[in-house]
Amino acid sequence: MTSRLLEALDERVLVIDGAMGTKLMDQGVSVGSGLDYANLDAPGVVQAIHRDYLAAGADILETNTFGANRFRLAKHGLTDKVRRINRQGVMLARSVAGNERFVGGAMGPLGKPLAPIGTVSTDEAREAFHEQASALIEAGVDLILLETFSDLSEIKIALEAVRSIDAELPVAGFLSFTDECKTIYGYKPEECARSLMEGGAQLVGANCSSGPEHLHEVIDRMHRVQDARVLVLPNAGLPAYVDGRYVYLTGPEYFARHAQQFIEQGVRAVGGCCGTNEHHIRSVRAIVGTRAPVAVEDRTKAREISVVESEEPARTDTKQAASGGRFIKKIEEGTFVVSVEIDPPKSVDASKMIRGAAMLKQAGVDAINIADSPLARARMSPLALATLIRQEVPIEIILHMSCRDRNVLGLQAELMGAQALGVMNILAVTGDPPSVGDYPDATGVFEVDAIGLIGIMERLNQGVDLSGKPLKFNTEFVIGCASNPTSDDVDREIERFLRKEEAGVHFTMTQPLYELESLERFLEKTSCGVPVMVGILPLRNGRHAEFLHNEVPGMFIPEDIRARMKAAGDQGPQEGVQIAREFLEQAKPLVQGTYLMPPFNRFEMAVEVIKGLVED
Repeated sequence: MTSRLLEALDERVLVIDGAMGTKLMDQGVSVGSGLDYANLDAPGVVQAIHRDYLAAGADILETNTFGANRFRLAKHGLTDKVRRINRQGVMLARSVAGNERFVGGAMGPLGKPLAPIGTVSTDEAREAFHEQASALIEAGVDLILLETFSDLSEIKIALEAVRSIDAELPVAGFLSFTDECKTIYGYKPEECARSLMEGGAQLVGANCSSGPEHLHEVIDRMHRVQDARVLVLPNAGLPAYVDGRYVYLTGPEYFARHAQQFIEQGVRAVGGCCGTNEHHIRSVRAIVGTRAPVAVEDRTKAREISVVESEEPARTDTKQAASGGRFIKKIEEGTFVVSVEIDPPKSVDASKMIRGAAMLKQAGVDAINIADSPLARARMSPLALATLIRQEVPIEIILHMSCRDRNVLGLQAELMGAQALGVMNILAVTGDPPSVGDYPDATGVFEVDAIGLIGIMERLNQGVDLSGKPLKFNTEFVIGCASNPTSDDVDREIERFLRKEEAGVHFTMTQPLYELESLERFLEKTSCGVPVMVGILPLRNGRHAEFLHNEVPGMFIPEDIRARMKAAGDQGPQEGVQIAREFLEQAKPLVQGTYLMPPFNRFEMAVEVIKGLVED
């Protein structure tokens, strides 16, 4: 049975409304409480925006529910209000649209990457989309709009959830594309259109992205798929930061000129995304009028192509003369390896760290470990410090990379930079939250955790992107992870470590240890299949020992060690070195290397700990 909406789309080009989020922010609605919550907290504001778009000539009004899924609402403590927010969103749009105009239920991505890169399982994603879609459908939407997706796998799960509720309701699947005509996960327009149509979407399209100019090729390529009904919702260009807020500069006239071109390309509906308002939609309405869709069948058949690559892309040689991995080769050959951590400076002067690296190299250290702003303190970029050290000192680098400050796109960019600079050893860490650092009001990203980052590196090593598609290069990362044998929740720590192993890790570095029992228990329970570098942090004095034990998460210092440090008095540093040496001698037969963390970049303490060790 053909719906009234699909009949309308076959007869004439429809106009979809413009942005909701940026309009709400212009009206003073707080992002902090969640824009979707405005359905309950400021319903009059939402209705007024719908009325503006109706008056501008929109045929389809979208509900204010783009982020109203349990994962996004959890950030605002609103997981118990998923159904209320979605149902209220439909009621507000319908109260303005009546029965003459159409109401589209807006559904966006979950806001968290799916496993194996992220932590959200397929079942969890399906449940979340099902929960939101059922509320929208029960409330009486005329169609579902799945918008601003980058991961084809995720939007297909959302589509499956909708189809499990209603097999006939019109569904439009929109993805967001870069200027290179791919999503950030590497999917092409024709591939997306074909896959969504095979999954039961009657409508496909592109939205958001960088503006209308770069979407013309996307639309053209979607039309290569036979019988595709294509829609488009561009942004009003890219935003500029003006007087403390983001402003979209693309005007209504320019936007309407592109709408004219989209119609000539054969789209069935045109609207706007971020930064557009009722003035943009009014200009589009004037262009659209009562036009019938432009037929594209003839050129569709001529242009239809396979979504399978005809040939593998040419690969770029990314090997560097000073590439990493020598320390892991030493381990494979049976050599006990030593790494020493250097914290990046809190200034732009790295001279002390370079001198320290030279001292450690001379002392026989195999690698320098560079932390990534530990405790969320603002410091020099670890990759910058790695580059500065390698310019002066021929020593291998193990680079920490934190998930705190970068989304998936930023992590991949940083990894590509590390590969290009010849820094191949990467220690994946989730990272300390900003609330513990210098800027507690800063926000962390944490789009993935350490397990997800390991998965990203493993894919890049295989020469494929996040969607599994071949890249023009492949990386050669030696992938490390952190482990904590003294964790308060040992079972969870072991479970996460096993997942890291499964994701493709090559070695692990433990938290600082001071007694053998925790290490032995960890090795026994994990049957560790990767080399272990035991962490050792030489203590400076009794206060240092008490601070680490009582105030630093994940640290455990036995009472007898703390007593020894207290009794040492002014001889604390010497006693700390002695304790570290004693433990290292006990642990050495069980592990493949050590990871020394001299406090406050006191490199001489690390040298004292390993004296004689490198000759053994």
